Amino acid sequence: MKQFSDFIEIPFMDNVAFPVLLGLFVVLAILEFIIVLRPWQKSRWFRWINNSLVAVTGLPTARLLLLPVTLFVAGWCQREGIGLLNWISFPTWLAWPIGLLALDYGIYHWHRINHLVPFLWRFHNVHHADVEMDISTAIRFHFGEQLFSIPFRMIVIALSGVSPMMLLVYELVFEAATLFHHSNIRMPKKLEGFIVKLIVTPRMHGIHHSIVKDETDSNYSTVLNVWDRIHNTRRLDVPQEKITIGVPAYRSEKDNKFWRLLILPFTKQRGWVREDQSVPKREVADKEDVFGE
Repeated sequence: MKQFSDFIEIPFMDNVAFPVLLGLFVVLAILEFIIVLRPWQKSRWFRWINNSLVAVTGLPTARLLLLPVTLFVAGWCQREGIGLLNWISFPTWLAWPIGLLALDYGIYHWHRINHLVPFLWRFHNVHHADVEMDISTAIRFHFGEQLFSIPFRMIVIALSGVSPMMLLVYELVFEAATLFHHSNIRMPKKLEGFIVKLIVTPRMHGIHHSIVKDETDSNYSTVLNVWDRIHNTRRLDVPQEKITIGVPAYRSEKDNKFWRLLILPFTKQRGWVREDQSVPKREVADKEDVFGE
């Protein structure tokens, strides 16, 4: 019987997934200099340094705690026959899609809960407060958000009965998708319009990072955006040039320094207003169908 310590070393993640994700990160970072979607308004170096420092605390939490715990739970559920895929003997070709879809659907709900529950928003706010959105935003997650996601992920695993290998494959896809749709790359609109019919793209996720509240409260999907279609939270009607990225009350350089981001969840939260107490809004006339659907 495997012990928890057996899941600390994860060859697939360290020898396969990590090199793939690192390579994707580098490629997308280079493309951001060549085909820019939203012109940068602030210093990239300031943001990259502070976002990287946040990642230095968040990524190890995910790798050394979140991933081993969830893998251990998946292995235990498999041994004990817990969860849908362990209750019903699906053929492999069907079990894998069911398992991966269940994990992706679970992440949709976890993301949405982070926006709905004030306590959880304190931690997710660290990610959204970035005043620009690019590849560095994709790794800017507070370690507290990683920790609090563990119980939720355990529930999803117990209900679905996914295997440890399914979990690892989904983690690779999930991380790759997160890097892709946070990247500041301008894809040909027709190509992105085709891709966005299935998965989340940079333009789609850019709307989610808008300072306009009802735009932020949309596009919660990570990989497949069918979940936003099902729950009527999908929006593609705001052009990128009309989007201001960030959280209106946290747009100063001071608020986006590493140490301030680290303690942000433990401080009094500001309302969704600018410094002058105005609420960001968008006129109905500004809206348009970005991809011409």
